[in-house]
This record gives sequence, structure tokens and C-alpha cells, in this order.
Amino acid sequence: MTAPQPARTAANRATTPPPAPVRATVYGYPRQGPDRELKKAIEGYWKGSVTAQALHETAAGLRRANWRQLTEAGLHEVPTGDFSYYDHVLDTTVMVGAVPERHREAVAADPLAGYFAMARGTQEAPPLEMTKWFDTNYHYLVPELGPDTVFKADSGKQTAELKEALALGLKSARPVLVGPVTYLLLAKPAPGVAPDFEPLTLLERLLPVYAEVLADLRAAGAQWVQLDEPALVQDRTDAELEAAAQAYQALGGLADRPRLLVASYFDRLGEALPVLAKAPVEGLALDFTGRAAGNLDALAAVGGLPGKRLVAGVIDGRNVWIDDYERSIATLATLLGLAARVDVAASCSLLHVPLDARAERRMDPQVARWLAFARQKVTEAVTLARGLSEGTGAIGAELAANRADLASRAASPLTHDKAVRARSAAVTEADTRRPLPFARRTAAQRSRLGLPPLPTTTIGSFPQTAELRAARAGLRAGRLDEAGYEERVAAEIREVVAFQEEAGLDVLVHGEPERSDMVQYFAEQLTGYLATRHGWVQSYGTRYVRPPILAGDVARERPMSVRWTKYAQSLTSRPVKGMLTGPVTMLAWSFVRDDQPVSETARQVALALRDEVCELEAAGTAVIQVDEPALRETLPLRAADRAGYLAWATAAFRLTTSGVRPDTRIHTHMCYAEFGDVIDAIAELDADAISLEAARSHMQVADELASHGYPREAGPGVYDIHSPRVPGVEEMAALLRKGLTAIPADRLWVNPDCGLKTRGWPETRAALENLVEAARTVRAELPRPH
Repeated sequence: MTAPQPARTAANRATTPPPAPVRATVYGYPRQGPDRELKKAIEGYWKGSVTAQALHETAAGLRRANWRQLTEAGLHEVPTGDFSYYDHVLDTTVMVGAVPERHREAVAADPLAGYFAMARGTQEAPPLEMTKWFDTNYHYLVPELGPDTVFKADSGKQTAELKEALALGLKSARPVLVGPVTYLLLAKPAPGVAPDFEPLTLLERLLPVYAEVLADLRAAGAQWVQLDEPALVQDRTDAELEAAAQAYQALGGLADRPRLLVASYFDRLGEALPVLAKAPVEGLALDFTGRAAGNLDALAAVGGLPGKRLVAGVIDGRNVWIDDYERSIATLATLLGLAARVDVAASCSLLHVPLDARAERRMDPQVARWLAFARQKVTEAVTLARGLSEGTGAIGAELAANRADLASRAASPLTHDKAVRARSAAVTEADTRRPLPFARRTAAQRSRLGLPPLPTTTIGSFPQTAELRAARAGLRAGRLDEAGYEERVAAEIREVVAFQEEAGLDVLVHGEPERSDMVQYFAEQLTGYLATRHGWVQSYGTRYVRPPILAGDVARERPMSVRWTKYAQSLTSRPVKGMLTGPVTMLAWSFVRDDQPVSETARQVALALRDEVCELEAAGTAVIQVDEPALRETLPLRAADRAGYLAWATAAFRLTTSGVRPDTRIHTHMCYAEFGDVIDAIAELDADAISLEAARSHMQVADELASHGYPREAGPGVYDIHSPRVPGVEEMAALLRKGLTAIPADRLWVNPDCGLKTRGWPETRAALENLVEAARTVRAELPRPH
């Protein structure tokens, strides 16, 4: 079989040049190294055990290794500039000179230390706000801008990394930048700036800075530069679309620049597609997977990209399943007639998947053949490019193996459990609703718990000490037996409970010492999930997670958290929360199966968790927290897709929690997201109380809850746990007072933003002691009941 070719008539056959050969590239690649070398070097630098020079050398070595690996795999073009010490949006903030005033002195004195101060904060200066990168579990640092912001180009990082690649002989290295429109749309008004300030009004001021950076990259040897504009896949106003047109008319009209490849991904471009198609740029990179599959018809409808390059993201860059080669070849064959040159890529940066599936040596070899991590997706792109250029006969063996692996997965007993499917099919609306309304439930709960106004609690996890991590590693390696490990866990719980009682917290937790990760811990005890040993993915900064792989039908075979919750409760007379991860987050922070509707998978997970909730209640647990930090994160980027998602997502949460008595309190928790977009859905969860991240955003969420008339209890966080700084009593008290302007005292909880797993014990002790004292201070200021 030969490669599909665009139609050519007899009249134009002699004059139309043959199509350019199809080549392979990627938009970006994992940063951490095969053994998370970058994480270890950065954390060593923070501790003072690794010098700045050693850190830079480690980073340069990882970049070189990645580029060589990508080139040897057969990529024609490798990305540069996608590497980051912490976050690529923060790198853009440095590139355009938008450093917040409170950090400028630190950045000027020591650029590396100042960079990390913006990310993590110092005792004197809070960090930038952090939130989710579109609908992924990656977190970016939010730019702070205002009408007085002065931009200034600093292309040092971008040009240096390009020169590194060119020095290795990689002549087609392609720098990657966050595009100017997306950068401004991701930004927020700086502290002290009017909340209705629109950062996009700074576009004319920002574009000359991008022009300078592009000129610097061209002078450094760049032939192409990739400008990422994922914000354009969201619903955009006419003014925002006009801003995009203005930006690319300006940048495309520059004389001193490389060729421009504008990339957008995660969804269909919609009304932004004709804007970019008409722009005077040389190429577009588009996503053609999942929700973005509509880009194919939309591209044809605007007449394609005559005379331009199209980078076609046909391989799913956000999930771990092997590509369906025949489906992708069919898509690519259609695209060949819509652009002067078509190249093959994954749908987005491979930052969102683990590095190499070959490292999972303990996984069933047949199951492992269903998986493609970053290195395997590069091979897939190269294979597809070869098949399109040389004809599918050139990849006959690869096509046959791909068909066999897809068939193996479809027929596997792992993917189908008749009992699970029958139980899921039997779920009714009544199963997803608590029988009594909140007002009647909360009276019963308050009578049972006897809590003071402004009750204090934490989110769930406490610091994972070196001793605890060593015990877990020792158990895996066989150096420690199960009894020895469990004693270590029990000792940690005793310490955590004793500290909370001493500090004066009102509702306690057991600290989760037995859990390496809030999703993985439960996934490893549920059927249908696969665990990896080396499948690390960056969540933020040096925080890496190993998302489990949801491959089959899900059921709970035995209790998962009851034992340790009961043990903690036996140590205290104060209530101890049961802690679970909710069904939406169990999906969002896993690599979910793509062979059935996600709503069906969520229902299966919810039923398994419902069994655990009911067993916790039967064991005497009065407060059960079911965390759903991913509810907003997973919200579709297009408004038209949201109602369907929110319907099944909120139903799955209620299915998990609606089997308990009225006097059992259901809490939930969310963090690091734009909650205003899902306030109505938060109410629809019907949880008795919700805790939310609020410290970095200065209690913004409390106002959002109030403006939407949220009727239940809430705990907007007063302690930013992603920074090593310890907030003082008055700082937290001030946040509480601000919270009280939006949420009545009888519905306001006092808690940190998130779990304390990543913090050390000294700062945790100090911060929680301050939190309790702040609550007492503000509690004393409340009007006395008549």
C-alpha cells in the first residue's frame, strides 16, 4: 500500500510541486530525567547541599540527554525552551520582565534564588498564586499585572538553551514560548490593582517585547519558533479574538524574526481557527484528538492552510494508551490535502505523561504493550511520519503489531466485569440524594459533634517524614516486614494525634502516613487499576506524582481506610475525620480508560467508594471527608461541553456520599482552581462543608461563595501550604476577618489551603499553632449570642 496523497488533476500535475515529506516532532518533553534527577538537584539547592553551579550542570545534562534521545528516535525537529526549573509560565514572566515588585530586589540580587522566591515565597514576600494549567493536573504560577506594568525583554534563558542544542548539531531545534495572548489571558490583576482590570489591555505594550525576543532567537540561529496559544481553544469574546488577530498580524509582519508556528491544543479551536489561519504566520500546530477531533472538519471548512505548514497532533499527548495507527493514518491522509506541509506530533507537550513505559518491568508484558509513555509516543510519531512519507507498506510490521495489541486490550478480562456493570446499571436517582436537606442534617451534626464557632481542622495529610518514607521503601524492598512497617505507621499516627490535641485543633485527622499518594493509595486497593513504579509526572515545581492507570472495571474488595481511622479515633475523644479521595479526582489524577464513557467509569468508582464511606460510618466515624480537588480542573474548556460533565461528576460524588445518616457530616475539599466557574456545581455536591484554597488569592473564593448564595459551611484556607513561610497569627486572623465578611460565623471553618504532606514538621507545628491562635482571636471578637 502506498501513502495516501492529495488529489492532483491532469491540469495541475505538471505545475504543482510534490507534497513535502512528512516528518515528526513534539511540542515539549518531560523535564525531570529518568530518576527525577532535576527534582533532587533543585531540592538539594533549596537545602544548601547543592550549589547553583551544580544545579545548572544537572539541568544542562538533562537537556542534552533529552535532545539526543529525541534525535536518535528519529524526530526531525526538537523543542528547546520547554525545560523549566519550576514552571514555563513563570519563565515567561521572567522573559517579559513582569517580576512582581515584592520580588524584584531578590531577583536582581540573585536571579536563581529570586526565581524560586517567586515560586515558593519567602518569610517576607508571598509567592505568586498557583492554579491549574487548563484542564490538566499541572499547576502554573499566575502572572500579576496592572496598568503600571512595564515589560522588558530578557531572552537569556531562551537563547541560551537554543545555542546549547545548536552546539550539539541539532540544526532544526525549535524554541517554544508561551504566546502573548495566552500569557495575558492567564494573568490576574496584581495586588492593589482594581479587580476588574483586564491584563489583555496590555497587549500593545507586550508585543514589542515578544518582537525583541524573536529577533534574539533568530540571531541565535532559530529557523522556527513555536508560540503556544492554548487559551484560544476556550470560548473567547470578539474582543479577545480581535486581540489574537492583532497579535499575529503584528508578529507575523516583523521583518526580523524566525518562521512562526502557532500551537494550540487541549480542545477544538472553534472561532479562533479562521483568525489563526488568516494570520501571516508560516504554520499552525493543532490537536486532532478527543474533544479536538472537530478541528479536522473545521480546518477543511476554512479552506485549509494553503502555502503553510500544519503540525498535526494525532497522538494523544495526555493519556498513556497506544495510538490506533490506522485511525491516525486516515486522519493524516485527509490533512495532507489541507496544507503545503503536514508533520506528525502528539496532541500537546509530553510533559503530561511519564517518561518511558519500558521502565515498568514488573508489569504484565501483555498489558505493558497497551501503554505508550513519552518515549513510546515519540516512536509512534516517527512511525506514522514514515508510513505517510514512504507508504504504509514501509510500516507493515508496526501496523500488524498495533492491531494485535489493540485487539488484546479489547478482549482482556481486565476490562470487563459483569458484576460491576450490573451494579452500575442498577443505580437510580434516589441513590444519589441524601434524604434530608442540609438545614435538618446540620442541626443533627452540630448536636453530635459539639464544636465551637469557627472550628479548626486540617485538610488531611501531615508531613511525610524521612523515617516514614524509608520505612515504606524498606517494605517494598523486603528489608522491613509488614508488622514493622505497621508499627511505624501507628507511631506516626500517635504523634500526629497528640500534636493536634496539644495544638487545640477541634476536628482531627490521622495524618495519612500509610498513603504515598491520595489517588494511588486507593487505586492499589481497587480492581481495574494498574500501578507504575516509575511513571512520574510533574504536578508543580518539584512535586511529582505517579498517576495510576485505570484499565478495567472497578470494584472494592475489602476496606481501605477504616482500620487506621478507627485506630486514630481510639487515641482521642475529639472527632477524627475519615479521609477518602472522590470519584472525579480518582479519574482526573489517573490515566483513565478511553474505551467507554468517562461517566460510566466514574459511576463504578463512586460505587466502590460508597462502600468505604458506609463502612467508615459503621465504625463510628462522625465526619467523612471526600476530596474532589479535580472537579474544577476537569471542567471542559468549552462552555457547551460543561453541563453534561457537571451532571455526571456531581452525581458521582453524591452516589459516593449519600448512603450515610443525617448526623454524619460529609466534608469535601478543593484546591488551586478558579472556583467561580463551578460554584453552582459545588452546591450541587450537597456536601455539608467544603474547604478551599484561598490564602494566595486573598480570600477571593469566600466572596465568590457569598455572591452565589452558597448555603452550606465552608473553610477558605488561611495558610498557604505550598510555601515554606510560616504565616503569623495576625496574618491569618486578617484573612479570617475577611472571610467573615462573606460567610457567617456559624458556617465558617478554619483550615489550611491543602494537605501538609510536602511540608516539614517545624513549619507545620508553628503554622498550625498560629492557625489555632488566630481562630481563638477572631472567635473572641464575635458578638456574644443573646
